[in-house]
Amino acid sequence: MRKIITAALAAATMAAPALAAPAAPPKLVIAISVDQFSADLFDEYRAAFSGGLARMASGAAYRNGWQGHAATETCPGHSTILTGDRPARTGIIANTWFDQSQARSDKAVYCAEDERVPGSSSSSYTVSPLHLRVPTLGERLQLASPQSRSVAVAGKDRAAVMMGGHKLDQRWYWDGKKYVTDLAGVRVPTAATATNAAVTRLISAPGEPLESPDLCRAKAKAIAVGSDGKTVGAGAFARVAGDAKSFRASPAFDGATLALAAGLIGEMKLGQGSATDLIAIGASATDYVGHTYGTEGQEMCLQLLSLDRDLGDFFALLDRQKIDYAVVLTADHGGNDLPEREQLAGVAGAARVDPALFPGTAGKAIAVKLRLGGPVLVGDSPFGDVYLDRALSPADRTRALAAAVSYYRASPQVEAVFTHAQLDRAPLPTGDPATWSLRDRARASFDDQRSGDFVVLLRRRITPIADAKTYVATHGSAWDYDRRVPILFWHAGMAAAPSNAPVETIDIAPTLAAWIGLKIARGAIDGHCVTTVPGVSCPR
Repeated sequence: MRKIITAALAAATMAAPALAAPAAPPKLVIAISVDQFSADLFDEYRAAFSGGLARMASGAAYRNGWQGHAATETCPGHSTILTGDRPARTGIIANTWFDQSQARSDKAVYCAEDERVPGSSSSSYTVSPLHLRVPTLGERLQLASPQSRSVAVAGKDRAAVMMGGHKLDQRWYWDGKKYVTDLAGVRVPTAATATNAAVTRLISAPGEPLESPDLCRAKAKAIAVGSDGKTVGAGAFARVAGDAKSFRASPAFDGATLALAAGLIGEMKLGQGSATDLIAIGASATDYVGHTYGTEGQEMCLQLLSLDRDLGDFFALLDRQKIDYAVVLTADHGGNDLPEREQLAGVAGAARVDPALFPGTAGKAIAVKLRLGGPVLVGDSPFGDVYLDRALSPADRTRALAAAVSYYRASPQVEAVFTHAQLDRAPLPTGDPATWSLRDRARASFDDQRSGDFVVLLRRRITPIADAKTYVATHGSAWDYDRRVPILFWHAGMAAAPSNAPVETIDIAPTLAAWIGLKIARGAIDGHCVTTVPGVSCPR
């Protein structure tokens, strides 16, 4: 399986080139986001890494990186990495929000769609960076250096869009069957055609289970989930022929994305021109594995060790091409294990969410109590942004808001509820995100135009999935297991600089900008250059 997907990367050594870090800016900047790669997982497996993740950990390694905001989802998290801004400024408050002024019947808005296109919906959409309100590093680079190229490749469209931005040379992402682009008029690279052909062949054949090393076998314990006999925890990614969904939730998915990225680097000769180039890579399989199997079973162990190997092969290929590249690796958010396994381990408070907290159910109860018609509440999640029905009169909206806040605050599974007005009045947080209050965390992902009439934050270890028929575990909370992520910088010759100091993902863009000599005006973004990255001279 791995040979088919990463043929261009195979048979490579992991020896990092013994070069002194040059004074000139690196010719290629590689920004990698490993979706749902929490700092907890990084800490847990760090000693077991021997490939690309080991190389990244040997540079400037910040184990206390932060996605400081409360909305720890894919779209908001990716919007911070290469913009230098929090969701409150990027405008990307969630994967999906609601706009009741929409003419279409579907009032949900997907973060990476253009709902102005006829026929677009939040589930069947036209991919677009329309909703991203700020420029990315790649856009800033190309504005200052027109010879520079900017590329994004990811397993998810929203990852590629939020890291790539509004204007770039190539953008490719998986659509469920193949890698596609939303960019009109761009030449389809041979790398995309070849990768799609290889993946099609792979998916059409059965997938044999992966060989499990001792470390992973020790985690192989089947955990019963739900009432239909479903178990997770002891799988090894065996797959029936034609099962593209299982391919997506397997290590092979990241292998394909990295193969495409490597192919584009070679075909476009990124890092080999007169100006610095940038490629953003979204490795999405860890997220799908976490959702499908949880974070503490054999499946996640196999996924991370495989990613470590594939990243090692990817870097070694660049080494052989003698490309001067710098890398940053982080995550869009962390993740929480399935509550059934946590309960067996004695984790306090681990439980699935009460279905009564979903807006549809809560809205009906409030409607009966207040003798109101209509849905009263609009939303699709038991946490995060919840909206009041715009059809209610102003007086009824006031009554419904008070009743809804009381309803949610009365639940033993709810930690806090903040109204739109409360968050609008709150100052934007600063300082160490580890010390932020819950209101600070919610404020960091609040937008006056897009956020709900109130925001619900669940208690620790409450999984907002009620039935586990599709996914068994998730993220999205305001707690540190979802907010804390690794932030790792590496360049050939860089001195090891492990650190426990707090760094935010919004600090990545200004740090990379300083590394390549790109000026960003003071105060133009939320983030700050990290002064402790060896070889980076931050502006004073």
